[in-house]
Amino acid sequence: MDREAVARARRPNRRDNVKPTIKLTAIALAAASFVTAPLHAIRAEPVRPAPAYVVNEIEVTDQAGFATYAKRQGELIEKFGGHFLARGGATEMIAGAPTKARVAIYVFDSVAKANAWHNAPEQAELAALRDKSSTFRSYIVEGCAACSPPAR
Repeated sequence: MDREAVARARRPNRRDNVKPTIKLTAIALAAASFVTAPLHAIRAEPVRPAPAYVVNEIEVTDQAGFATYAKRQGELIEKFGGHFLARGGATEMIAGAPTKARVAIYVFDSVAKANAWHNAPEQAELAALRDKSSTFRSYIVEGCAACSPPAR
């Protein structure tokens, strides 16, 4: 045998090595897709913004005027996607100084939506009506996105 024939006999055929490599690569890719697919599904879930709660402490000074305000404000809240959680029901103090104020709480899907409601042009007229018929304190509290129930 000549030198070239001996060298060829010692060298493995490159084609023989390719087939197992392709098979192993295909198996590895398939396994990786099974492992990472749930991770992509978790990341693909849309991130919900935290809800926004509007808390109002109200001392009514004119029942008739306040009733008009409350009706129109309720309509505006609904127009901006909010809804009431509490609306003047009985309040039981559990700590701190007693209050005469009644409480109204409503919720929006996000602070941005609560601010859109608050900055609506209709609010100027309603604020004047509110201020004539009550003493009012109001604030927005950002909720906990991870704590809130799924969107409806």
